[in-house]
Amino acid sequence: MKKNKSCPDENKKSRLAFLTDVLICSLGAYGGPEAHFGVFGDQLVSKKKYLTEEELAELIALTGILPGPSSTQTIIAIGYKTGGPLLALLTFLVWALPAIFVMMALSFLYTLIGAGGIKSDVLRYIGPMAVGFMASASLRIGRKTATTPLAVIILLSSALITYFYHAAWIYPAVLILGGFCTYLLSREDKKFNSVNINPPWRYLIVFALIAAVSALIAALTQSRLLHLFESFYRYGYLVIGGGQVVIPLMFSDLTEIHSYMSTREFLTGFGLVQGLPGPMFSFCAYAGGMAARGVNTAYQLAGALISGVAVFLPGILLIYFVYPVWQQVKKINAIRLSIKGITSSAAGLIAASTMVLLVKNGFSPDTLAVSGATCALLFSKKIPAPLIVAAAMIIGVLV
Repeated sequence: MKKNKSCPDENKKSRLAFLTDVLICSLGAYGGPEAHFGVFGDQLVSKKKYLTEEELAELIALTGILPGPSSTQTIIAIGYKTGGPLLALLTFLVWALPAIFVMMALSFLYTLIGAGGIKSDVLRYIGPMAVGFMASASLRIGRKTATTPLAVIILLSSALITYFYHAAWIYPAVLILGGFCTYLLSREDKKFNSVNINPPWRYLIVFALIAAVSALIAALTQSRLLHLFESFYRYGYLVIGGGQVVIPLMFSDLTEIHSYMSTREFLTGFGLVQGLPGPMFSFCAYAGGMAARGVNTAYQLAGALISGVAVFLPGILLIYFVYPVWQQVKKINAIRLSIKGITSSAAGLIAASTMVLLVKNGFSPDTLAVSGATCALLFSKKIPAPLIVAAAMIIGVLV
């Protein structure tokens, strides 16, 4: 009897120990999915051995073909593997909430600066620095994905299309078209091989219902908060890879179409999130808070929290749907072939976004110098991202 009673306590201790390790990852993961995966490998594989290196590599491959934030989905899947659906949910909360709360607070930054009589020019170099981060991501991902003539063509075509056309539907269309091209032009004979799977369809049904209902309600109402939920939920399922991939769509939607914030305000938030550990998608809490300004503090906080959670929700539902049957899904050739074109298209979107933001930010010598220096420092890997952000802010104050 005593042994049976002790089991729940042991399970609680093991879950608490795992969540403590997740918190360590959350506080030490800077620089986007690639850097996050390195932290997971060190803390969760090498030190604590929750999974093997091979299993981590498989999970990274899985999240690479799913819409949503890849590093967040990876650590959720590790939680699922370790303790089931409940631990997976707790893993997400421990991993993402610290950064979300910080970015919620930073959505009040411009208001506090104005109330304190401080000129917003102190943030003048955060925008150029953010362009440098985008340029670095564009070069890094482009070099990784453009390994064949077809991939190069898809990348350049995607970049040109999304540079000149900024309608919201362009971005998912380009991603789908890129995947279709690699699938269609593949010389493999057996593209749809037979695989036996029994997925938990309820998660996919909930995912689709939320997408459809939120879009319908947003079209029928003038509520800013409902519009924000629909928009950020949509951003969450249109992105494959890291947070940089969704930036072009967000920038077009939030600054050019709806004018929720200025280019400088958008770039400031994107620049500040580079200095924070945790998921890049936490930037959406800042963007949602900025979009909900003008009513009262509670309304702005609600906008930030709704946006910060909504952008992660599609990825969570999809990993809950796919992970239980991953061993079978990964054998489908069509998925493996299509993802090559999707990642090439995503690299093109990031390249186009870098050029758009560079043009919006201006071509003055000092802004170009900050963007170029940021990109160079990131490639050198000698200066941590938080120090680059701090330096940009200090230079803004001094200048």
